[in-house]
Amino acid sequence: MTMPQRVQFSDAIEPLVQFIEETPPDEILDRTLDKLRAGVATQTMLTASALAVVRSTDLPPGHHGGPLHPLVGLHAISQLVDRLQGEDRFLPVMQHVALSNKHIHHPAMGPYALLEFAPEDAGGVEATKKAFLAAINRGENNKADHLFLWLWDNAPRMEVFDLLLSIAIPKNIVDDHYFAFPAFTWRALENEAVDPAYFSVLMRPAVRYVSRYPVPPAIPEVEMLIEEHELMTRVTRQESGEDETAGIGELGEAIGRVDVFADIPVLMAKALADGLSLEGAGEALSIGAAGLFLRSLGGNPMDVHLHTSANLRRYLLKFEGLNLRNKLLLLLTWQSGPEIRSTAGRLQPPPQPDWTAVAALPPRSQEALLDAIAHCIYTQPPTDWSQVSNLGLMRAVPEVRAAVNLATQYMKSGYDPQALIARLAEIVCHDNFTEMHAFKHHQAIVEEYYATREPWRWMHLVCGVQAAAISFGKNMAVYEEALELLHAA
Repeated sequence: MTMPQRVQFSDAIEPLVQFIEETPPDEILDRTLDKLRAGVATQTMLTASALAVVRSTDLPPGHHGGPLHPLVGLHAISQLVDRLQGEDRFLPVMQHVALSNKHIHHPAMGPYALLEFAPEDAGGVEATKKAFLAAINRGENNKADHLFLWLWDNAPRMEVFDLLLSIAIPKNIVDDHYFAFPAFTWRALENEAVDPAYFSVLMRPAVRYVSRYPVPPAIPEVEMLIEEHELMTRVTRQESGEDETAGIGELGEAIGRVDVFADIPVLMAKALADGLSLEGAGEALSIGAAGLFLRSLGGNPMDVHLHTSANLRRYLLKFEGLNLRNKLLLLLTWQSGPEIRSTAGRLQPPPQPDWTAVAALPPRSQEALLDAIAHCIYTQPPTDWSQVSNLGLMRAVPEVRAAVNLATQYMKSGYDPQALIARLAEIVCHDNFTEMHAFKHHQAIVEEYYATREPWRWMHLVCGVQAAAISFGKNMAVYEEALELLHAA
């Protein structure tokens, strides 16, 4: 019997993957910078980082560590690179490589090797799908991996992804990452943030993660809404239009005002039954997510799933290859994840921001206001970690609201949104505390700003400032070392 070998990559990238796997953590930043300066393309380095963390880190029992967050952050990092100038473009790539390398060398996740093995055909496409679902029910993630490797290459990939989502979306109730991991990885690959030649191997950890115990939970409340409102037959409109503006705004603002998150799918189901398009419903969900985020008193910098999950669902709704049931589940389960549900216990009353405080601010020019926003973020009070026993219970310091008010003034003054986005792009590069959450949120608010109609789009960039104020300063060790290296020569 031939012993299994670890996954191997093409000669063009294998040495770079090995470099990320084998370089000691205390040398990874300066040696990565050397390679980038020598001409290694940023996207090539990101691809190598993704392949290394997939091949050489194990999935831990929870969702922190291993390949999960490096893969989930790929799309955001690849887009952020193009938003930066000069050697600042290297900073987010160095953050990604440092995170992958850290996980590879961490005893909770390594040493590990993802092995090559043969795809399994259970008797054609439908039989293999059935075998995959049987493996799910038994928590056989290794078996599921074999089966999915065959399905990717023998059925339309969107059809196979749709099958994976049928398991991932209900499991969102257990952990938001059961949905986020496969969906964000798919997005990075679908948009070719990394070389599509590596599609199957980069999806393997997500398939293994989604396939493990627990089995997908029952969602009777959602099933009842679908049946009660006859959504499988009444929802027939995919694309939105100007005729839906009032309805989208009404639903979005209603979601942003709720105190009981279980009310959200009820509002959503009624709007769909009344004729709102799927894409219009996604836009309303985005507006509602922004409204709830602005009301949130949470201080955990990783509590950004309200925005990132709404953004990801809205992205997926556009695909014709996803079946209607999955699209309905995308819209009706957004609030179900533990990290979103936790927000319900720490909400300020609507409306937010505090319009009286915003009106009391002195007038400033665009540049002066940009500087004021950045200064407010950069001077947030440091966190006393001796007082933090549970990240999920952290509350935002009052100074975060000052940044929110300044950002609101900026947007309501009609100043250039791209200038604020550019400033936030520089600020987000400081973060290495949140394992890519800050980068994902930044990308989400940029996309949602451009995809949301007036008069609600401004909220997204204000949310970006709020998140930046919460996450800034928590841990910036990678940025500080990288900055020192960039300025050393």
